[in-house]
Amino acid sequence: MSHLDTLVERARAGGYGLDPARQRIAVAFCTTQAVRHDGRSRGYRNEVLGLRLGAGVGSCAVEPGGLPASTLEDCVGATVADLLAHPVLPVRVAALDALLMAARPHTPANGARPCPLPAGTSLAKSRARARAVVELLPEQVRRVLVVGVVNSLLEQLRDRGIGYLPADLKGGTTEWGETVHSDAGGLLHRCDALLVSGMTLGNGSFDGFLDHARETGKPLVVFAQTGSAVFPRLLDSGVHAVSAEPYPFFWLDGGPGVIHRYGGAR
Repeated sequence: MSHLDTLVERARAGGYGLDPARQRIAVAFCTTQAVRHDGRSRGYRNEVLGLRLGAGVGSCAVEPGGLPASTLEDCVGATVADLLAHPVLPVRVAALDALLMAARPHTPANGARPCPLPAGTSLAKSRARARAVVELLPEQVRRVLVVGVVNSLLEQLRDRGIGYLPADLKGGTTEWGETVHSDAGGLLHRCDALLVSGMTLGNGSFDGFLDHARETGKPLVVFAQTGSAVFPRLLDSGVHAVSAEPYPFFWLDGGPGVIHRYGGAR
Protein backbone atom coordinates (compact mmCIF):
# COMPACT_ATOMS: atom_id res chain seq x y z
CA MET A 1 0.00 0.00 0.00
CA SER A 2 1.36 3.44 -0.92
CA HIS A 3 1.81 6.19 1.65
CA LEU A 4 -1.04 8.08 -0.04
CA ASP A 5 -3.29 5.02 0.16
CA THR A 6 -2.62 4.80 3.90
CA LEU A 7 -3.77 8.39 4.39
CA VAL A 8 -6.78 7.86 2.13
CA GLU A 9 -7.85 4.80 4.10
CA ARG A 10 -7.60 6.73 7.34
CA ALA A 11 -9.67 9.55 5.85
CA ARG A 12 -12.32 7.12 4.56
CA ALA A 13 -12.60 5.66 8.07
CA GLY A 14 -13.19 9.11 9.59
CA GLY A 15 -9.75 9.17 11.19
CA TYR A 16 -9.40 12.94 10.76
CA GLY A 17 -12.64 13.73 12.56
CA LEU A 18 -14.82 14.26 9.49
CA ASP A 19 -17.05 11.70 7.81
CA PRO A 20 -16.18 11.92 4.09
CA ALA A 21 -19.60 10.53 3.17
CA ARG A 22 -21.13 13.70 4.67
CA GLN A 23 -18.75 16.10 2.92
CA ARG A 24 -19.83 17.15 -0.56
CA ILE A 25 -17.77 19.03 -3.15
CA ALA A 26 -19.52 22.28 -4.04
CA VAL A 27 -17.28 23.40 -6.92
CA ALA A 28 -14.80 21.59 -9.15
CA PHE A 29 -12.54 23.53 -11.50
CA CYS A 30 -9.26 23.50 -13.41
CA THR A 31 -6.80 26.37 -13.35
CA THR A 32 -4.56 26.50 -16.41
CA GLN A 33 -1.58 28.83 -16.63
CA ALA A 34 1.23 29.63 -19.01
CA VAL A 35 4.10 31.82 -17.80
CA ARG A 36 7.38 33.28 -18.94
CA HIS A 37 8.86 35.64 -16.39
CA ASP A 38 10.58 38.85 -17.49
CA GLY A 39 14.27 38.22 -17.95
CA ARG A 40 13.86 34.45 -18.21
CA SER A 41 14.50 32.64 -21.48
CA ARG A 42 12.10 29.76 -20.84
CA GLY A 43 8.48 29.43 -19.80
CA TYR A 44 6.23 26.66 -18.58
CA ARG A 45 2.61 25.63 -18.19
CA ASN A 46 0.60 24.52 -15.19
CA GLU A 47 -2.77 22.87 -14.82
CA VAL A 48 -4.31 22.25 -11.40
CA LEU A 49 -7.50 20.45 -10.42
CA GLY A 50 -9.30 22.26 -7.60
CA LEU A 51 -12.08 20.88 -5.42
CA ARG A 52 -13.94 23.31 -3.17
CA LEU A 53 -15.04 21.98 0.22
CA GLY A 54 -16.34 24.56 2.67
CA ALA A 55 -13.88 27.43 2.96
CA GLY A 56 -10.95 25.54 1.42
CA VAL A 57 -9.79 24.11 -1.88
CA GLY A 58 -8.05 20.79 -2.36
CA SER A 59 -5.53 20.83 -5.21
CA CYS A 60 -3.62 18.47 -7.45
CA ALA A 61 -1.45 19.54 -10.38
CA VAL A 62 -1.64 17.48 -13.57
CA GLU A 63 0.02 17.51 -16.94
CA PRO A 64 -1.83 20.05 -19.10
CA GLY A 65 -4.65 18.26 -20.88
CA GLY A 66 -4.07 15.10 -18.86
CA LEU A 67 -7.43 14.88 -17.08
CA PRO A 68 -10.31 12.95 -18.65
CA ALA A 69 -12.97 15.24 -20.10
CA SER A 70 -15.56 14.05 -17.59
CA THR A 71 -13.47 14.84 -14.50
CA LEU A 72 -15.19 18.04 -13.40
CA GLU A 73 -18.64 16.53 -13.90
CA ASP A 74 -17.53 13.49 -11.88
CA CYS A 75 -16.39 15.68 -8.99
CA VAL A 76 -18.92 18.47 -8.62
CA GLY A 77 -21.64 17.55 -6.16
CA ALA A 78 -19.98 14.24 -5.29
CA THR A 79 -19.12 13.23 -1.75
CA VAL A 80 -15.51 13.18 -0.67
CA ALA A 81 -15.96 9.48 0.11
CA ASP A 82 -16.85 8.84 -3.53
CA LEU A 83 -13.86 10.82 -4.77
CA LEU A 84 -11.41 9.13 -2.41
CA ALA A 85 -12.26 5.96 -4.36
CA HIS A 86 -12.15 7.60 -7.81
CA PRO A 87 -10.08 5.73 -10.44
CA VAL A 88 -8.13 8.89 -11.41
CA LEU A 89 -5.22 9.43 -9.00
CA PRO A 90 -5.23 13.28 -9.11
CA VAL A 91 -8.91 13.25 -8.13
CA ARG A 92 -8.11 11.14 -5.07
CA VAL A 93 -5.25 13.47 -4.16
CA ALA A 94 -7.37 16.62 -4.53
CA ALA A 95 -10.22 15.03 -2.55
CA LEU A 96 -7.92 14.06 0.32
CA ASP A 97 -6.37 17.53 0.25
CA ALA A 98 -9.83 19.14 0.40
CA LEU A 99 -10.85 17.00 3.37
CA LEU A 100 -7.63 17.76 5.24
CA MET A 101 -7.94 21.48 4.48
CA ALA A 102 -11.20 21.29 6.44
CA ALA A 103 -10.03 18.90 9.15
CA ARG A 104 -6.44 20.14 9.60
CA PRO A 105 -6.29 23.72 8.25
CA HIS A 106 -2.98 25.58 8.05
CA THR A 107 -3.00 27.14 11.52
CA PRO A 108 -0.41 27.36 14.30
CA ALA A 109 -2.54 24.94 16.33
CA ASN A 110 -1.86 22.35 13.61
CA GLY A 111 1.86 23.10 13.43
CA ALA A 112 1.89 25.69 10.62
CA ARG A 113 4.11 28.77 10.67
CA PRO A 114 2.72 31.43 8.31
CA CYS A 115 5.29 33.08 6.04
CA PRO A 116 4.03 36.18 4.22
CA LEU A 117 4.79 36.76 0.56
CA PRO A 118 4.94 40.41 -0.50
CA ALA A 119 2.92 41.87 -3.33
CA GLY A 120 4.75 42.12 -6.63
CA THR A 121 5.32 40.62 -10.04
CA SER A 122 5.05 36.88 -10.55
CA LEU A 123 8.87 36.68 -10.65
CA ALA A 124 9.28 38.67 -7.43
CA LYS A 125 6.76 36.46 -5.66
CA SER A 126 8.37 33.32 -7.08
CA ARG A 127 11.73 34.41 -5.68
CA ALA A 128 10.22 35.24 -2.29
CA ARG A 129 8.63 31.80 -2.14
CA ALA A 130 11.91 30.18 -3.17
CA ARG A 131 13.77 31.87 -0.32
CA ALA A 132 11.17 30.62 2.16
CA VAL A 133 11.42 27.07 0.79
CA VAL A 134 15.22 26.84 0.72
CA GLU A 135 15.41 28.09 4.32
CA LEU A 136 13.79 24.80 5.34
CA LEU A 137 16.88 22.82 4.32
CA PRO A 138 19.38 21.92 7.07
CA GLU A 139 22.47 24.15 7.06
CA GLN A 140 24.92 21.29 6.45
CA VAL A 141 23.36 20.26 3.12
CA ARG A 142 25.79 20.45 0.19
CA ARG A 143 24.03 18.77 -2.74
CA VAL A 144 20.27 18.64 -3.23
CA LEU A 145 18.21 16.54 -5.60
CA VAL A 146 15.54 18.95 -6.88
CA VAL A 147 12.53 17.07 -8.24
CA GLY A 148 10.23 19.37 -10.20
CA VAL A 149 12.45 22.12 -11.57
CA VAL A 150 11.59 25.67 -10.53
CA ASN A 151 14.28 28.08 -11.66
CA SER A 152 13.75 30.41 -8.70
CA LEU A 153 14.56 27.53 -6.35
CA LEU A 154 17.71 26.69 -8.30
CA GLU A 155 18.65 30.38 -8.23
CA GLN A 156 18.38 30.40 -4.43
CA LEU A 157 20.51 27.27 -4.12
CA ARG A 158 23.14 28.81 -6.42
CA ASP A 159 23.19 32.02 -4.37
CA ARG A 160 23.79 29.99 -1.20
CA GLY A 161 26.55 27.89 -2.72
CA ILE A 162 24.51 24.68 -2.50
CA GLY A 163 24.98 22.19 -5.32
CA TYR A 164 21.95 20.63 -6.95
CA LEU A 165 20.83 17.89 -9.31
CA PRO A 166 17.80 19.07 -11.31
CA ALA A 167 15.23 16.44 -12.23
CA ASP A 168 11.86 16.63 -13.95
CA LEU A 169 9.83 14.17 -15.99
CA LYS A 170 9.87 16.64 -18.88
CA GLY A 171 13.67 16.72 -19.01
CA GLY A 172 15.17 19.69 -20.87
CA THR A 173 17.61 22.24 -19.48
CA THR A 174 17.63 24.80 -16.68
CA GLU A 175 17.83 28.56 -17.12
CA TRP A 176 21.63 28.16 -16.91
CA GLY A 177 21.85 25.47 -19.56
CA GLU A 178 22.20 22.53 -17.16
CA THR A 179 20.70 19.18 -18.11
CA VAL A 180 17.43 18.37 -16.36
CA HIS A 181 17.39 14.62 -15.73
CA SER A 182 14.16 12.73 -16.39
CA ASP A 183 15.12 9.82 -14.10
CA ALA A 184 15.24 11.29 -10.59
CA GLY A 185 15.54 7.85 -9.02
CA GLY A 186 18.90 7.33 -10.66
CA LEU A 187 20.29 10.40 -8.86
CA LEU A 188 19.28 9.53 -5.30
CA HIS A 189 22.70 8.14 -4.40
CA ARG A 190 24.38 11.41 -5.45
CA CYS A 191 22.56 13.80 -3.08
CA ASP A 192 22.51 14.44 0.66
CA ALA A 193 19.03 16.03 0.70
CA LEU A 194 15.86 16.04 -1.41
CA LEU A 195 13.74 19.03 -2.41
CA VAL A 196 10.60 17.59 -3.97
CA SER A 197 7.54 19.12 -5.63
CA GLY A 198 4.09 18.17 -4.40
CA MET A 199 3.34 17.18 -8.00
CA THR A 200 5.06 13.87 -7.25
CA LEU A 201 2.03 12.90 -5.18
CA GLY A 202 -0.27 13.31 -8.18
CA ASN A 203 1.94 11.40 -10.62
CA GLY A 204 2.57 8.51 -8.24
CA SER A 205 6.33 8.94 -7.82
CA PHE A 206 6.47 10.33 -4.28
CA ASP A 207 6.76 6.98 -2.49
CA GLY A 208 10.21 6.33 -3.95
CA PHE A 209 11.58 9.60 -2.57
CA LEU A 210 9.98 9.17 0.84
CA ASP A 211 11.21 5.59 1.13
CA HIS A 212 14.76 6.70 0.26
CA ALA A 213 14.65 9.46 2.86
CA ARG A 214 13.42 7.03 5.51
CA GLU A 215 16.05 4.42 4.67
CA THR A 216 18.99 6.83 4.55
CA GLY A 217 18.00 9.58 6.99
CA LYS A 218 18.42 12.23 4.30
CA PRO A 219 16.25 15.31 4.87
CA LEU A 220 13.27 15.49 2.51
CA VAL A 221 11.68 18.92 2.02
CA VAL A 222 8.46 19.23 0.02
CA PHE A 223 7.25 22.39 -1.68
CA ALA A 224 3.56 21.75 -2.13
CA GLN A 225 0.75 23.39 -4.00
CA THR A 226 -0.54 19.92 -4.78
CA GLY A 227 -1.54 18.30 -1.50
CA SER A 228 -0.57 21.24 0.70
CA ALA A 229 -2.65 19.81 3.57
CA VAL A 230 -1.56 16.23 2.88
CA PHE A 231 2.22 16.48 3.25
CA PRO A 232 2.22 17.87 6.81
CA ARG A 233 0.59 14.59 7.85
CA LEU A 234 3.85 12.86 6.82
CA LEU A 235 6.20 14.90 9.01
CA ASP A 236 6.63 11.98 11.41
CA SER A 237 7.02 9.48 8.57
CA GLY A 238 10.19 10.66 6.81
CA VAL A 239 9.33 14.19 5.64
CA HIS A 240 11.69 16.75 7.21
CA ALA A 241 9.80 19.92 6.29
CA VAL A 242 6.95 21.22 4.14
CA SER A 243 6.25 24.51 2.40
CA ALA A 244 2.48 24.35 2.05
CA GLU A 245 0.84 26.72 -0.41
CA PRO A 246 -2.91 26.25 -0.71
CA TYR A 247 -5.03 27.77 -3.45
CA PRO A 248 -4.93 30.59 -4.57
CA PHE A 249 -1.27 30.22 -5.52
CA PHE A 250 1.29 33.01 -5.76
CA TRP A 251 1.08 33.09 -9.55
CA LEU A 252 -2.64 33.90 -9.56
CA ASP A 253 -2.52 37.28 -7.82
CA GLY A 254 -0.10 40.20 -7.62
CA GLY A 255 -1.19 41.09 -4.09
CA PRO A 256 0.32 39.86 -0.82
CA GLY A 257 0.04 36.17 -0.05
CA VAL A 258 1.13 33.56 2.46
CA ILE A 259 2.66 30.13 2.55
CA HIS A 260 2.74 27.89 5.59
CA ARG A 261 5.92 26.18 6.76
CA TYR A 262 6.14 23.01 8.83
CA GLY A 263 9.29 21.49 10.30
CA GLY A 264 12.53 22.88 9.01
CA ALA A 265 16.26 23.41 9.21
CA ARG A 266 18.22 22.03 12.13
